[in-house]
Amino acid sequence: MTTAAAMPQASAISPRAMIRPLVLAQFICSYAASSLNVAISDIAKELGTTVGGVQTAITVFTLTMAALMIPGSKLTDIWGRKRCFGIGLAVYGTGAVVASLAPSLGILIIGYSLMQGIGTALLIPPVYILATVYFSDLASRARAFGSISAAGGIGAAAGPLIGGLITTTTSWRGSFVLQVVVVALIMVLGRRLEDSGPEEPRPSFDLTGAVLSAAGLFFIVVGILQTGTYGWLTAQQAFVVGGVTVIPEGGISPLWLFELIGVLLLATFFWHIRRTERAGGDPLLHARMFRSRVANIGLLTQGIQWLVLLGFSFVFSVYLQTVRGYNAIETGLILTPATLGILVSSGAAERMARRRSQATLIKAGFALTLLGIALLLLLVDAQSNVLASVPGLLSIGLGVGAMLTASVNVVQSSFPEADQGEISGLSRSVSNLGSSLGVSIAGSVLVSPLVSGNQGYVLAVGVLGAFALIGLAAAWLAPGKAPAMRAPETAEAGAAGS
Repeated sequence: MTTAAAMPQASAISPRAMIRPLVLAQFICSYAASSLNVAISDIAKELGTTVGGVQTAITVFTLTMAALMIPGSKLTDIWGRKRCFGIGLAVYGTGAVVASLAPSLGILIIGYSLMQGIGTALLIPPVYILATVYFSDLASRARAFGSISAAGGIGAAAGPLIGGLITTTTSWRGSFVLQVVVVALIMVLGRRLEDSGPEEPRPSFDLTGAVLSAAGLFFIVVGILQTGTYGWLTAQQAFVVGGVTVIPEGGISPLWLFELIGVLLLATFFWHIRRTERAGGDPLLHARMFRSRVANIGLLTQGIQWLVLLGFSFVFSVYLQTVRGYNAIETGLILTPATLGILVSSGAAERMARRRSQATLIKAGFALTLLGIALLLLLVDAQSNVLASVPGLLSIGLGVGAMLTASVNVVQSSFPEADQGEISGLSRSVSNLGSSLGVSIAGSVLVSPLVSGNQGYVLAVGVLGAFALIGLAAAWLAPGKAPAMRAPETAEAGAAGS
């Protein structure tokens, strides 16, 4: 791994100039995950598909990011951080062009879900690695992570507003054109980024580990998507593959078959990386990444945060469009309080990090999110005024913004610079897995046979609230004080001995 000494101690580029392309990169990738929510009806109508079809495209986008984020982070050690960042931008921008011209759902999935997902998996790990390396003390790193995490949260929350404005005034395709323009700007700003280049000798790429981890996550998420058709417990219809009935109607839901395959693949992945380590090889992800209790709690809360944020954004956007009959721009405007809440609390990340522990901020964030969900369930129904949603949306935004930076700081600061490539990829993979699960779980609950009519939206929001409660419980297990950055030798010894 690249050591701290390999990075320049005094940089010619100012911190502000260095952080700009990183912040914009995180913003545009998060924007892409939520901006289509307000255009679901328009896309479905123009491409001749359904709300479920567009939901699949959104889920596959976040799933692609989750499945490839760890391999993408490994490539930063092989190609170098700056080069990996540039290649990711090129793939992402090309995918945006393809999506903007898509004549069908299939082409949209190729450009948006796959190409932009792959591009994101390549460009996002360098964002967090470079921020961690350039800002070594907790306060300045909190400021950097605050800017980047705020950009991610604001991108996800503002996606419906900006996407709605573009969709209403031009077309949903204009949203992808905007992404192309922003990517071009990031490429210009990113030319000044400094990087020591790939380490020597360059590590090998663990293809077997990459395939096993990606396939495992794929089956986990795709299994949940099947519940919309087959149900959660028993199969509502026969599950047929290649003309062969695998599960008859009334049998166990295919969900559990997919989950079993996914769990077995991930178990095989963990066996593979431990076996590779014992043989003296270079695994995709070292087992020590999972030996830090602090980091594990941070990863769990991080994943749940994005599950709740993206799941809620999807559910509430669909509700506003299909039940209340609002158009894209109106939907985006109604969601604005959540965007403002994230902007306010994320902007105060540095100040809050100096006054409160990271664990306290995570707890407060989940508490505010739960309060917001409760207010929405109590105050909003099919006949209520849109103003009734403001307190709940604002509270959710404040809560998510407060904990986004704190969780990232806890995870990244638990490991030395030598491990930043791997932990960054794992961290981003967990976040995107949370996003993917949020959309897929919320979407499947909406069409659940357990309820009828608009009660599906209430149930979906309630389920997201249950996940937020789990996140709050997990946050209570975190230590009161965030870990300080340790020297590589100390961290390595501690990891090996734990």
